[in-house]
Amino acid sequence: MRSTPRRAARTSPQARRAPGRGRAGVRIALAAAVAAALTAVPASAQSGRERPYPDLSREVLADGDGWAAADGGTTGGAAAAPARVHTVRTRAELVRALDGGSSVPKVIRIAGTIDGNADDAGRPLSCADYADYGYRVEEYLAAYDPRTWGAARPAGPQEDARRASAARQAERIVLAVGSNTTLIGAGPHAGLRGVSLQVKDAGNVIVRDLELTDAYDCFPVWQPNSGGLGDWKSAYDTLWLRGARNVWVDHVTFGDGRHPDAGEPTYYGRNFLRHDGLLDITDGSDLVTVSWSRFAGHDKAILIGNGDGVVTDRGKLRVTLHHNEFTGIVQRAPRVRFGQVHVYNNRYVVPEDAHDYRYSLGVSTESAIVAENNSFTTPAHVEAADLVKSWNGSALLARGNVFNGYPVDLTALNNAYNSGSERDLTDRVGWTPVLHGPVEDATAAARSVARHAGAGRATH
Repeated sequence: MRSTPRRAARTSPQARRAPGRGRAGVRIALAAAVAAALTAVPASAQSGRERPYPDLSREVLADGDGWAAADGGTTGGAAAAPARVHTVRTRAELVRALDGGSSVPKVIRIAGTIDGNADDAGRPLSCADYADYGYRVEEYLAAYDPRTWGAARPAGPQEDARRASAARQAERIVLAVGSNTTLIGAGPHAGLRGVSLQVKDAGNVIVRDLELTDAYDCFPVWQPNSGGLGDWKSAYDTLWLRGARNVWVDHVTFGDGRHPDAGEPTYYGRNFLRHDGLLDITDGSDLVTVSWSRFAGHDKAILIGNGDGVVTDRGKLRVTLHHNEFTGIVQRAPRVRFGQVHVYNNRYVVPEDAHDYRYSLGVSTESAIVAENNSFTTPAHVEAADLVKSWNGSALLARGNVFNGYPVDLTALNNAYNSGSERDLTDRVGWTPVLHGPVEDATAAARSVARHAGAGRATH
């Protein structure tokens, strides 16, 4: 039986507007600082709204709202001094506000869309601007063609040139987010394009109300032994939590933006992938809540735990995913190693033309997943048994889920259809979620998620 949480977390956008919920003392103490510090968003950024865009910069995670509410909760930059509240409109302003990933409390409000592929003067940069040292994609393809190069890892002048060119792009688009930071949209359509945000060895971070899209890798590397047939590997996740602790990701829209991988060419018989994961939670990250966010039109959505042999992840990677939408996602929604992960009231939609769909819930080494009251909608060629895949993992407690409108027992179906090639699943996960709000009926929650998940909807 599920235990009652210490205090019910807010589970709807309307509830999040209530100023007295969550850590009210923090809000009250800082009210004067908010009024003095925050810069109004210009009318042009309000897209014709008659009222100013609500400011949520100092709002903190509600008590009991998922794993990120544990161990003191997650307040981000709520304690920031007025001088540490920034409204930024360019990459250069964003870099200055991030302050090299410092831990000084800060609030960074994104106004409009900031492109990470820009120089210090704001001029756009293309892949050709990063390429140097003799790198040419045609020469790279000729040099490492498996028919002549074989199965060895690329090495030599073209690989050296690719690495050097990739390093130049990384200097531009990889941005470190330090502890005690709130990164939030300052108006509708606020976001980062072509940026890989990384929270590394940092904690108490909030990322809210943003569109994070198109962390585009100009220089993918060929990995000849990946998956048996070889594959192209890209370097950048849109948001990467590495050794991060107490992180709240809320009302964020993740996707490939203007450059979907489906539109990329095929080399060596494999898609020339330009994007890696949308959200990776690895390297011992812990106490993370991902809520009311939208993951769309992508291959690998969320990876929790980065290796079967990383036993130092035991006891960590505790993550809550609730009221998120996964639409047009091929796999990893999420894939889990080691962590205790609560997946509830999420909406999964597989489009009619999605013939590359692989699975949604990935049960991997020593993971313990509780998946309850989620809604799955798929076309006829995707069966309920396809929703779950296991590799060296077996613990999945699935209850209250619906498949195309009907109740479904994901564990039983997985065991019945996949027992010949995969380990049977068991509902003995060894833990009980206690940090969460009311777990709604799956169908009702799916309707709410369809209306309210994603950027620009945090107050609606």
